[in-house]
Amino acid sequence: MKLRYKFILLAIIPLLLSLAGISAAVFYQATNLAKQQRNTVEQAYLASKEAELKHYVSLGNAAIQHFYNNGKDIVQNQENAKKMLSTLDFGDDGYFYVYDMNGNNLMHPRQPELMGQNLWHLKDPQGNFTIQNLINKAKAGGGAVRYLWEKPSSGQIAPKLGYVVLLDRWGWMLGTGIYLDDVDAALNKIDVQVEKNIRGTLIWIAVIALVCALLIALSGLVLNISESRIAEAKLKVLARSVVRSQEDERARLSRDLHDGLSQLLVSIKLQIESGLAKLDNTQKAQETSRLPFHRATQQLNEALNEVRRISHDLRPAMLDDLGLVAAFEHLAGEFENACGLPVRVTATGNFSKLSEISNTVLFRIAQEALTNTHKHAHNVSHVDIQLVESGEIITLTIEDDGTGFDIQGIENHPKRGIGLSNMHERMATVNGSLDILSGAGGTSVIAKIPNGEI
Repeated sequence: MKLRYKFILLAIIPLLLSLAGISAAVFYQATNLAKQQRNTVEQAYLASKEAELKHYVSLGNAAIQHFYNNGKDIVQNQENAKKMLSTLDFGDDGYFYVYDMNGNNLMHPRQPELMGQNLWHLKDPQGNFTIQNLINKAKAGGGAVRYLWEKPSSGQIAPKLGYVVLLDRWGWMLGTGIYLDDVDAALNKIDVQVEKNIRGTLIWIAVIALVCALLIALSGLVLNISESRIAEAKLKVLARSVVRSQEDERARLSRDLHDGLSQLLVSIKLQIESGLAKLDNTQKAQETSRLPFHRATQQLNEALNEVRRISHDLRPAMLDDLGLVAAFEHLAGEFENACGLPVRVTATGNFSKLSEISNTVLFRIAQEALTNTHKHAHNVSHVDIQLVESGEIITLTIEDDGTGFDIQGIENHPKRGIGLSNMHERMATVNGSLDILSGAGGTSVIAKIPNGEI
C-alpha cells in the first residue's frame, strides 16, 4: 500500500472508531433512558389508575353505605347492596365484585356463572392465588393488587389492576379494577417510538461518519494529487537540470578532447612524420629504425580518429554550429559509413524556436534509435529520418523496414530495454511523448515535443 493511502487510512480509522464509540455510548445511554422513561411513565400511569380505582371504590362504598349502616334485616340490606353495586359500572370492562372472606363469589355482574362458587384456590396462568391475594390485601387495610383475569370485552386473559376494601361487619371484600392491556399497548408504542428514534440517531451517526470519511478521503486525494503534480513538476525541472548538466559536461569533455588531447596527438604525429622525413635521407642501415615510426604514425591516426569519434558522440559541435537538421545529416552519414545502410533525412518546417535542450533530446533519440537498429534489427534495407513541424508540435520519426521486435518483452526485461527507458525519460524532460511501433513490417520511433522554449 502506498504511503499516501496509509495516511488517509490513519485519518479515517480513528474517526470511524470514535464515531463507533459515540454510537455505542449513545445506544447504551438511550436504551437506559428509554427503560427509565418507561418505568417512570408506567409508575405514573399506574399511580393515576390506582387513585382512580380508589375513587371508584369510594363511590361504590358510598352508594351502599345506607344499606351497610342499617342494622335491620341485614340479609335484605346485603341483597339491596349487591343489586346497587351490579348497576354501577364504568365501561364494558369496569365493574364491582364482592367476595366473602372464604373466597365465595357473592356478586360478579360480568361473569354471573361465578356467583356462589368458592374461588379460594383459583390460580392465574402465572400460578398466583388470585382471590387469596385480594382478600389478604383487603384484610391488610385495602389497596391495589395486580393479577391476571379474563377481560369481558375480549374473552382473553389480560393483566388487571384491582383495588379492594374490607366491609368488616358484613365480612365482605368489595373491589373493582381496570385492565392493563391498554396500558401495556401504550407503553409498547412508547418503546417502539423510542427504538425508532434510537435507530434514526444511529443512522444519522453512520451517515455523518460516512460523509466525514468520504470528505477526508477526497481531501486526502485532492491533496495527494496536488502534491503529486507539484512533485512531478519539480521532478521534471530536476530532470531538465540533470540533462542540461550532462550535456554541459559532455560539451566540456568534447572541447577538452578536441582542443587539448587531439592537438597534442597531432603535434606528436607531425614530429614523428618529420623524423621519418629526415630518416629517408640517411643511410640504408637506418631502414630498420623507420618501421616503428610508421607503426606509431598509424596508431596515432587511429587514436585521433577515436578521439574525434568520442568528442562527436559526447557533444556534436555541428548541433551547436549548424543546427538540428545538419546534425541529423552528419549522424546519418556516419551511420551509413559504419553499417553500410542507406539513411535518408527529410526535414519540413522551421526549427529555430527549439531550445538547446530540445535539440539535444531529439538528437539523442535519433542516435539511440539508429544504435538500436544497428544492434538489434534484422533484414533492414534502409532507414528514414523525418523531422516535421506542424504548428506547435515537432515530430521526429525514425523508421526501418526490418523484422521488428517484441516491445513489451524488451521493456520488461531486467537487463534490456535500458535505451528505451532512457528515451522515455529524455522525452519527459521536455514535456514530449514517445511512441514505439514494431512489427513484421519494421519499427517506427515517433517522438513529439512542443515547438518552443521549455
